[in-house]
Amino acid sequence: MAEPGGEAVHNRIALLRTERGVSRRELADALGVHYQTVGYLERGEYAPSLHLALRLAAFFDVPVEVLFSLTPFPRIGAPATASDG
Repeated sequence: MAEPGGEAVHNRIALLRTERGVSRRELADALGVHYQTVGYLERGEYAPSLHLALRLAAFFDVPVEVLFSLTPFPRIGAPATASDG
């Protein structure tokens, strides 16, 4: 979903959550948010505050840039293009 400035915030929350076997409810409980908030975040319907983004990155033990981007992430398994390397 676009932010007021017109830019969407893309994320890999669902990917990391699934990869690590964490349910939406478990993630929500760890972050102190409602489990539906996790769904809104994953679908891009809600952009997190900086505080929440940093807490998510800390939970997954990754840099915030691994979790969030202003440009879409490449699809997993997508073929590399000449500009990728």
